[in-house]
Amino acid sequence: MMNLSAANLTSRTRDGSGRAKGASSCGHRANARLTLRGKRQINRVEGGRRLVKSSSSSSSSSSASEFWLTEPLAARQPVNPDPSLINEDFKPTEESKRTFAASDVAALWIGLVISVPAYYLAGSLVELGMSWWQGILTVFVSNAIVLVPMILNAHSGTKYGVPFPVLTRAAFGVRGATIVGVLRGLVACVWFGIQTWVGGTSLLTLYEALVGPFSAAPIAFLGGITMPQFSFFMIFWLIQVLVLIKGIESIRIVEKYSAPILIGLSTALLIWAFWRANGIGPMLSATSQFGPGGAKEGQFMKVFLPSVTANVGFWSTLSLNIPDFTRYAKSQKAQLTGQAIGLPVFMALFSFLGVAVTSATTVIFGQVISDPVEVVSRIQGLTPTVLSLIGLMLATISTNIAANVVAPANALVNLAPRKVSFTKGAFITALLGIVTQPWRLLSSTEGYIFTWLIGYSALLGPIAGIIIADYFLVRDRTLDIDALYSTSGSYWYSNGYHFKAFLAMAIGVLPSLPGFINMAIPSVAVPKFFQTLYSCAWFVGFGVSIFAYLALTRE
Repeated sequence: MMNLSAANLTSRTRDGSGRAKGASSCGHRANARLTLRGKRQINRVEGGRRLVKSSSSSSSSSSASEFWLTEPLAARQPVNPDPSLINEDFKPTEESKRTFAASDVAALWIGLVISVPAYYLAGSLVELGMSWWQGILTVFVSNAIVLVPMILNAHSGTKYGVPFPVLTRAAFGVRGATIVGVLRGLVACVWFGIQTWVGGTSLLTLYEALVGPFSAAPIAFLGGITMPQFSFFMIFWLIQVLVLIKGIESIRIVEKYSAPILIGLSTALLIWAFWRANGIGPMLSATSQFGPGGAKEGQFMKVFLPSVTANVGFWSTLSLNIPDFTRYAKSQKAQLTGQAIGLPVFMALFSFLGVAVTSATTVIFGQVISDPVEVVSRIQGLTPTVLSLIGLMLATISTNIAANVVAPANALVNLAPRKVSFTKGAFITALLGIVTQPWRLLSSTEGYIFTWLIGYSALLGPIAGIIIADYFLVRDRTLDIDALYSTSGSYWYSNGYHFKAFLAMAIGVLPSLPGFINMAIPSVAVPKFFQTLYSCAWFVGFGVSIFAYLALTRE
């Protein structure tokens, strides 16, 4: 797709000598057509809101091809940016810093996918009554769905080289984008706390395996956890902070070199479960509780739908701020190929591990154990236990710093670009992760899946829908870079806020609100219709917000 300046467009209405055409009526008509075409192109460059229709089916086909694989990158430095809206972290990524090849993007996803919460999420499906194949199907369907907004949102980051907080200025306004960034960032802060708690628990288990168990009473004001648990939580927190102070490049390096180690250790855990369960048959012997005679006979869809939503919600956070990473991709082909391989393929494989090992625990230990840290702690032999726990900690670090730090750090930078750097934002994020007290959230499977994962997906689904609708359907994949960094450009709207976007977001969240209240406070009864809507919260919010935004912004 060509980006033409006003000067170039004007020159196209002239002949080779630079003299205006117009010797004949035919020339006048040609000139008029070219001038109209030029105005349309100028409108697009300036962030115009009309779709430019292709002149033929062949050009539409060519445009689609460019979009997915070969569309030229359009990153450039903004002209006269407002100093309050830009710093070194928020400038469009220069070509020399675009170091992410397809293999790097895939490695990023391997590091993200192989994590304790992802294992726990897959294993929880067995705990909720699914057989191994029902659990795998649920995860695969969910990730095939979330891959779509993931790739769509990644496009703008690759094309323009700017992070998520800057890109959202086009849809929500220059100031309004800070609200969206903070909402996304708060979710990530909670996730950072959850992952840090898991890593700290693994570190404590490793210490006890080497030295011996602690004996400590629960502390009431800490929510019932012991001082050793809290201490190792803080030690693991500090380890991650030391990695974060090195910046975004350290994240790429950690993901690249941890990926093969994590694959090897995950395979070893699967082999162990196969050996202890005496074969693949017993290993996958846990049957569905939804079949005839099962404890939950006929209730499969009641669990399947919210489980799909929870799995989509699991990655819905990253589907928003994926531009924070794809801005470093070498091309659209690199980000697309890396994501298409990294997310659905490795998530399905790792979910099989989580489901299979959890299913095997019913044979090995006589009970369903979906917590991988507890499973590893029961492995006989010091060496396997130590290696497994080190793998769990490496998996936690590789996921946490990439998925749960970049977004809130950038959101904080967006609040005050001149005062907050990425490193400062990352440190503040880490501090907020402590405040969230994640051990309370992980106290039950139902709270983890049905309240936390589905609850925040009801908020993030509408945001994703509005951003995608604005970029693809309203702006036809064309943004005005200068306006993204200006208080007087086309994205300033009403004093920096695009109220139509926020109204569309509220409309998207509203249908899921009664169901969320019922889930968080069971004593508050709501009609079954709203409970059903809540079980599909991300999908409802995503779809409703798109239609609402298009209706509100129709010219």
